[in-house]
Amino acid sequence: MNYHLDNGIPLTENVFRPFSPEFFNLINEARTLYNKGLIDVDNEEKWIVESDFGKKIRLSNGKVVRLEVPILENSINEAEYKGRKVQLGRPMRNTGGGKKYVVYVMNPSTRKVKKISFGDVHGGLTAKVSNPKARKAFASRHNCKAKKDRMTAGYWACRINRYGHLWGGKTYGGYW
Repeated sequence: MNYHLDNGIPLTENVFRPFSPEFFNLINEARTLYNKGLIDVDNEEKWIVESDFGKKIRLSNGKVVRLEVPILENSINEAEYKGRKVQLGRPMRNTGGGKKYVVYVMNPSTRKVKKISFGDVHGGLTAKVSNPKARKAFASRHNCKAKKDRMTAGYWACRINRYGHLWGGKTYGGYW
């Protein structure tokens, strides 16, 4: 909360990832300070601190939910693709035919899960993620700095070095 107050950042521009525990902790801390009269909020922020937004309650089945927060049908990391559960946004080796790696991503416009395959088709090329010069050359050659769309194979190919579970747990930084 001190960071928001010191830098004049409103609660509507919370610095934490939306709906994360830290996000709600900041809102609840602001609500407590507002109710004690220790901080003042503008009209845009007033609804946040005067409502039940983000307050935890326990349901009769033992599940904890937050009030006035939309509940998603699937968890953020898990979805269903062709009748089986898959993890979203986590590249893995492709056990079937085709490309070397595969990742499942939810299309934000259609809310359907899409399978994205990427990597060397024939398996002859390696990712060379531990070699800084090779990573830099790859990033330059493929213009990784401009790849922002999670629904494309190029986006995931440029970021494969961040997923250490594919090669023994070590991650490597990128060059874009």
